[in-house]
This record gives sequence, structure tokens and C-alpha cells, in this order.
Amino acid sequence: MVREIVFDTETTGFKAEEGERLVEIGAVELINHIPTGRTYHQYINPEKEVPEEAFKVHGLSYDFLKDYPVFSKVADDWLEFVGDDSVLVAHNASFDINFLNYELKQLGKPTFSWDRVVDTLEIARNMFPGARNNLDALCRRFGVDNSDRTKHGALLDAELLAKVYLELMGGEEPSMSLDSNASNTQTAFVASHENKPFREPRVFAISEEELKAHENFLVSELKEALWSSN
Repeated sequence: MVREIVFDTETTGFKAEEGERLVEIGAVELINHIPTGRTYHQYINPEKEVPEEAFKVHGLSYDFLKDYPVFSKVADDWLEFVGDDSVLVAHNASFDINFLNYELKQLGKPTFSWDRVVDTLEIARNMFPGARNNLDALCRRFGVDNSDRTKHGALLDAELLAKVYLELMGGEEPSMSLDSNASNTQTAFVASHENKPFREPRVFAISEEELKAHENFLVSELKEALWSSN
């Protein structure tokens, strides 16, 4: 059994070591790439004002967050949800992991090792070099509905990323619903594979902008490529 935690965080800024803090964590549980319906969501009191630049991104003000627990009060619940042997999946994972590890280290709690981390941004860049690979762009590429994403939100972004991650891994099966009522997912997965019809390979349309970006990538970034040698 492979257990994966697809997660996202929101913060007051870019660097925890410079005093910035977590303000929200959201996560979705997958078992063998199948959503179980279990989620984790927590707002966090950062014990400081939220800069305007950060507020514009996620819309979480200190006035809203001040009545929620500080990270030290929720760290154990978060670690319990993640568990000891799950795979952690995040987009631009170094940002989220560095923040979490910094906060955990300050509390003397175990941190997350990099050998259990999957970065979907790195996967997307390898699959679509030169293209835009932020979460919104990947949602558009894979036909994932992100119309509710007017601002960044940790749980919503984790749910969207879980769908994108399944597509990056080869495509989401019909039974792989992220609906919170998804209970008998293992049974549905087996049923969906009985007399499974042939599915045509997916074709993802490439825009002129993406094609041009890819061509520029080949010319400017790849040095001494075999196809460019004389």
C-alpha cells in the first residue's frame, strides 16, 4: 500500500528563517493513487501581522487568523495525519517543506526527509519544458475545473493538485473522485477495471505561446544538443 499526502501551505512571506510564518495547511490523502476522502485543514495564528503582499495572494488577514491556534498547538495533529511513512506531494515542494521543517525544528519535533517528497512542479517541468507549469496552467492543460480558485487556499489548492498529480502520473480513473463522500474507493477501483473499455490516448493541445516557449528553450537552454551538432 502506498499512502500519499498531497498538501499545500499558505504563509506570511517567503522565508521562515526571516520570521515569516505559516497561516494555513490543507491536505488530501491518497491510497495507491486513489483519494480516500480524508482531508486535513487548519488555519494558523502567525502571531504577527500579515503583509499586504501575502494578503493579496491568500486573503487571510491577522484579524481573521488571530483566534486560531498557533502552530505549536496543531503540530502534533498535522504529524499524526501525515504519519511516518507517507509520501508528501506538493507543488514547488521545497517552499512548503522548508517552512514546515523550520517550524517543526523550532519545536524540537521530527522534520520531513527529502527522500519522501514528490515535487509536482519538477515533474511538470520535465514533461512540458518551456511551458507555464503553475497550478492554474496545469489545471487548464488537464481540464481540471479551477473556477473556484479566486485566491490561493491551502485545502482547495491541495484538492486541485491531487487531480493534477493523478493526471501527471498517467490519468485519473473515473472512480478516483475527490468527493468528500468517497467511501468505498477500493471496491470502486476494482469494479472500474472489470471489462474496462479501450480508451484512446489523450491529446493535449499545445498553444502557439507554449510552442514558441519550447522552441526558445531548445535553442537557449540546451547546450551542445546532439541534433544541433555539425
